[in-house]
Amino acid sequence: MRMLYSDYTVEQLREELGKLQEKRQKAEQMGEVNKVAILERKMQIVASYMLNPDDYESGATYTLNGDPGFRFKVNDIHGIMAWGHRINLLNEMHEEEALPISLLADKVDD
Repeated sequence: MRMLYSDYTVEQLREELGKLQEKRQKAEQMGEVNKVAILERKMQIVASYMLNPDDYESGATYTLNGDPGFRFKVNDIHGIMAWGHRINLLNEMHEEEALPISLLADKVDD
């Protein structure tokens, strides 16, 4: 029976993250672009379970890890997912989406 990531200990999450990193490296070497993208998203999810959702505020804006051209304004936090809007450099707001909290970096002043 498979366990849910939410049931993992921090040690198990770290171990899983290491396994996923190895798989991603192998997929990159094989040129499997789609598999790399899937594994990266899994890694973001696993990393989110190692963070405390209470550290993120609804209504706050954060920079995004790996995406310097956008900020993310959080509308609500549900578990490890932050619901909100990407804001580009021209302050244009995109459609609402959910991102794993591991993608949220530094809080910025609006």
